[in-house]
Amino acid sequence: MSRDGPAWPYPRWIAHRGAGRLAPENTLAAFALGYAHGYRMFECDVRLSADGQAFLLHDDRLERTTSGRGEALDFDWTTLSALDAGAWHSARHAGERLPSLAAVVDFCRRQACALNVELKPAPGDERRTGLVVAQQLARSWTWAPPPLLSSFAVAALEAAAGAAPDLPRALLLARFEGDWLATAQCLGCVAVVGERSAWTAAHAERARSAGLRLLAYTVNDDEDAQRLLDLGLDGLITDRVDHFTPDALPA
Repeated sequence: MSRDGPAWPYPRWIAHRGAGRLAPENTLAAFALGYAHGYRMFECDVRLSADGQAFLLHDDRLERTTSGRGEALDFDWTTLSALDAGAWHSARHAGERLPSLAAVVDFCRRQACALNVELKPAPGDERRTGLVVAQQLARSWTWAPPPLLSSFAVAALEAAAGAAPDLPRALLLARFEGDWLATAQCLGCVAVVGERSAWTAAHAERARSAGLRLLAYTVNDDEDAQRLLDLGLDGLITDRVDHFTPDALPA
């Protein structure tokens, strides 16, 4: 994808896991709160249940953000959908449920929002996750811009590319190590999403020269934000939806 091609269709500011830390992460309550703060693009983590339901959850295990215990992949969606995914955060969110990817897509359709779906497979479930999530999004997302699929898991991105080649993909990087650029190019990625402190002017120039777009996670202070904007980044993923005023229109 050339930087001289179509304009980047996504807002610059992206709400991390719905509303950062202000609501239980990866829930519809978080999406609603992020939207109330003016955000029109959301990042979320998507994985699969034992019976193949795509749903939102960051961790492989259930304990941190739900009333359940154990590996999420060991349970079917009927069990997972009954868990409390809000009480850990605050009493006012007690009873909040884990949302299915379908419910999040419906929210974005109704509110005309964009979405960055991080493929967050359980270990060993990379290809199934990439395949199922990409197929579901290709069927259900019928408006522009399309969801941006990102992942640290190369196998998940490979499977997503095979299942839905027209959905844009991004490689997530904690560090710019090894053949990161070649990997992104081989995967047909349109963007690289780097950890905020890992971005340097040299990395930005190298990615930009290759025709890639540049995004960063998780940008929570003014100094980081200004440095990254000065480097010309296209997207900043933040927890602080109550601090940074989003530019809801495409950047």
